[in-house]
Amino acid sequence: MVASQDGSPQNRINTGTAHSARVYDYILGGKDNYPVDQEAGDAMCRSWPALPVHMRANRKFMHRAARHLAREQGIRQFLDIGTGLPTPPNVHDVVQGVRPDSRVVYVDNDPIVLAHARALLTSAPEGRTAYVDADMRDPDAIISSPEFKELLDLRQPVGLMVIGILHFILDGDDGHGLVRRLLDPLPAGSFLAMTIGTDDFAPEEVGRVAREYAARGMPMRLRTHAEALTFFDGLELVEPGLTQVHRWRPDADQEPVDDRDIAMYGAVARKTA
Repeated sequence: MVASQDGSPQNRINTGTAHSARVYDYILGGKDNYPVDQEAGDAMCRSWPALPVHMRANRKFMHRAARHLAREQGIRQFLDIGTGLPTPPNVHDVVQGVRPDSRVVYVDNDPIVLAHARALLTSAPEGRTAYVDADMRDPDAIISSPEFKELLDLRQPVGLMVIGILHFILDGDDGHGLVRRLLDPLPAGSFLAMTIGTDDFAPEEVGRVAREYAARGMPMRLRTHAEALTFFDGLELVEPGLTQVHRWRPDADQEPVDDRDIAMYGAVARKTA
């Protein structure tokens, strides 16, 4: 995004350059995007027609992971990094459907995302939601925010959601260090749910999509299974471990998906100490 001199969110909206959250919204059939995002999305889908299938599978993983944490692990507070444009159900919809008193702190650095989040992501009366204008590359800004401190009780476990964002974190950004910095203040018994982009299954097609993103100023770092697994070092993986997102605890009515159509690994892991 391009920041204005005063840095205010409403003056940081750049509709002349494609934005990853708006491209994602467009491909999923949303309406919160601009012609530049639509052009980018169309080009990416021409490069890899399975891209919408892949994106839907990533979103559904988020739903299943959040539901698992709320229902099976008893987690009642969540930190969602890289919120994206609201496409129901969102994290709070899922977890408050299980535990109405759940609290969710949403984090994003795109002003359009934040504007829609504040308007649409309204909590159940028993719970709360809050929104932090910050970048994953600055975890200290997230952890030190009033919203983080007010909503999240660090005496109790937290579900950290990092969905569909890590492939935009390049090696020079120290992705491992960023994830660890977000995990560090969370108590034992907290969980990390994360998806990680890969070209292990369709390298030619996914490579073309990555080049389309890079040409629009959104370079990617795709990771192998072995590389993705290192983000969970020291954590206790929930079964079935790190797998393609459509294979992680699929719903009984999930339609068959070709592995070659999914370019994302996903896992949920527990912080034990």
